[in-house]
Amino acid sequence: MAAVTKSLGDLNDRSRRANEIERKLAEGQAVIELNTEEIEPSFVRDRMPGDIDGLLASIREQGQQVPILVRPHPEMSGRYQVAFGHRRLRAAAELGLSVKAVVRELTDEQLVIAQGQENNEREDLTFIEKARFAARLKERFPREVLTSSLSIDKGDLSKMLAIVDSLPVDLIEAIGAAPGVGRPRWLELAELVEKAPPHLDAAGYVKSAEIQTLASEERFKALIAHLKPRRVERGAPSVLATPTGVRLAQVKDGRAKLDISIDKKAAPEFAAFVLEQLPTLFEEHRTKRQLNQEG
Repeated sequence: MAAVTKSLGDLNDRSRRANEIERKLAEGQAVIELNTEEIEPSFVRDRMPGDIDGLLASIREQGQQVPILVRPHPEMSGRYQVAFGHRRLRAAAELGLSVKAVVRELTDEQLVIAQGQENNEREDLTFIEKARFAARLKERFPREVLTSSLSIDKGDLSKMLAIVDSLPVDLIEAIGAAPGVGRPRWLELAELVEKAPPHLDAAGYVKSAEIQTLASEERFKALIAHLKPRRVERGAPSVLATPTGVRLAQVKDGRAKLDISIDKKAAPEFAAFVLEQLPTLFEEHRTKRQLNQEG
């Protein structure tokens, strides 16, 4: 309980610090109310889709406590562009309210630095959201802007970008923001995806209807389990199953033979598929072995 209390206290402290940053950025500027339909998002997206139920309830009950920061839109006369406060803007729009905002003249660099630093102080962006934000910034800004925006050094930035570059975009989007999943586990996933045989189809697996019903972090865990090599111990029969618990087969690995037993009543189509694919698998194995010997 003490750990939970400390964690909640840390979150509250970070939120207060973020609010203070926003107030300082707005210092000396008038807070005005804007029609949400007049405001465009930042030109660099930082968040992945997610619910804002808690924020909606807070604004509904207490009103918007902290203004968002916008600039006059550089390309659309009479419109504005958000530096930070995208979730508050979305909540106000869903509630049919105008949004409290501070309007400041900002260059592109000033906008993304303000956007990144505010998110970093709140620490409510997940690792992969920050990494994708950095990757988008890299397309048009020097690394100094990226390190300032994310408050990280060049070494950490390089590691962050390497993970994003090594994973397909559709795979990351199918997993989602994955709260609680940090750099080491994303690095593990990147390595597994790189080594995985084609038939495991990482993106197809995580996009499947069954896996998409899971929460984002659970989708991540399921994909890791799907891609990790499985070894069958010799001796007692072992059950092979999908990460979601669907039984595939019973396997017994002995000294002289390997027995794979598939319940034809439970999975008749799978049993027929395995039988049909065995000759092809053997040919693939033989070809790969020959290539290894020649190499």
